[in-house]
Amino acid sequence: MNGATTTASTIQNRVPLFALLGANTVSLIGSQLTLVAIPWFVLLTTGSATRTGIVAFCEIVPMIIASFFGGALVDRLGHRRTSILSDLISGLTVILIPLLHSTIGLAFWQLLILVFCGALFNVPGSTARSALLPDLTALAGMPIERATSAVQAIQRGSRLLGAPIAGLMVAAFGATTPLWLDGATFLISAVLLTLFVAAPQRATIQASAATNTTSGRYLDEVREGVRFIRSDRLILTIVLTIMATNLIEAVAWVGAPVYANRLYGSALALGLMAGAAGGGAMVSAILYGAYGHRLSRWTLYIGCFILVALGYWPLVLLPPLPVTIIALALLGLAARPINPILGAVQYERVPTELRGRVIGAINAGANLAMPIGVLVGGVLLDHLSLSLVYGLVAGTFLLCTLAMLFNPIFHQMDKQADTPAHEPQAAGASA
Repeated sequence: MNGATTTASTIQNRVPLFALLGANTVSLIGSQLTLVAIPWFVLLTTGSATRTGIVAFCEIVPMIIASFFGGALVDRLGHRRTSILSDLISGLTVILIPLLHSTIGLAFWQLLILVFCGALFNVPGSTARSALLPDLTALAGMPIERATSAVQAIQRGSRLLGAPIAGLMVAAFGATTPLWLDGATFLISAVLLTLFVAAPQRATIQASAATNTTSGRYLDEVREGVRFIRSDRLILTIVLTIMATNLIEAVAWVGAPVYANRLYGSALALGLMAGAAGGGAMVSAILYGAYGHRLSRWTLYIGCFILVALGYWPLVLLPPLPVTIIALALLGLAARPINPILGAVQYERVPTELRGRVIGAINAGANLAMPIGVLVGGVLLDHLSLSLVYGLVAGTFLLCTLAMLFNPIFHQMDKQADTPAHEPQAAGASA
């Protein structure tokens, strides 16, 4: 009898975590539909890689703003509540794109505004779900490395499923059709969190409100997240290096639809390319979830970066589509343990009560250079050959990787933070 009770209790404790992962799954699959449909729509209607870069710019800039300023808002409103509200508002902004296009028409400037607003409201929800993960993982009795790798597997698996589906839908029904489905996925995500992730207890809400009252003004809380990053040399170094590599990868990101359009002339090719990278990444994340906690984080981290740097070189040769798909699958396979490693390091080192604002500031800093990357990438692609642009991507990424290889601070990834995660005074430490 006790065994049956224990089993039921274990299942009950895992339901909130599975609901969170399920919400991430449907939302991310929907987002992949948008990531394929909107760039292809811009390329077909304008023929301009520069305008495609401008759309990407209008998507990334609000992500940075919302990551930086939204983290403290997540801590104030509560992780669950923020996630649900964010899903509902983001879903509305996505649905407005096909709705306007099919009724009164959609101008380019209107598309930019809707893309901007969608990204602005989506990021706090993503930050809130990240902040929910450690507590729900502990409730489920699961190692944090396994949970973070599951999140990464879902993110990359969504590309494996969502991107090819988007390519097929665009080819069969037009570029705006997948956006209706994306809007529905946001609603499904909100429903899952509402039904299966419990609201915090009243005492917890009161304690949180008291903490917010005594912590000072909103901008002080935002700055508190920045101060924590400055006080932790490992996290600061990670943010700076990821900022540099994201700048380079942003050029490749805006180049993907141009690559598929110029070489293969098909939205389906773009979907298959994104799906191949997502499939390789999903396999990698699953393997890391099973075995990653047994390995040296630093060794795996730098090894993955080296493989990613080398993985861009086949694309310089502008190969046939099957070769490109294989190259992107291998690149995804090499890249994806990076984020679970970084997630585990963050959750170990960031105090629970600061998690929203610190994670938000980390994400904002890591993505800070991406708007420059997509704009530069769009201009380069309109004036240089694909081969030359991807040669620049591969070469500069390799240089950044070599710089990380000789930085000893990364060896601290394999150590627990000196200050336990429950001690909030660490956030005020000096750099």
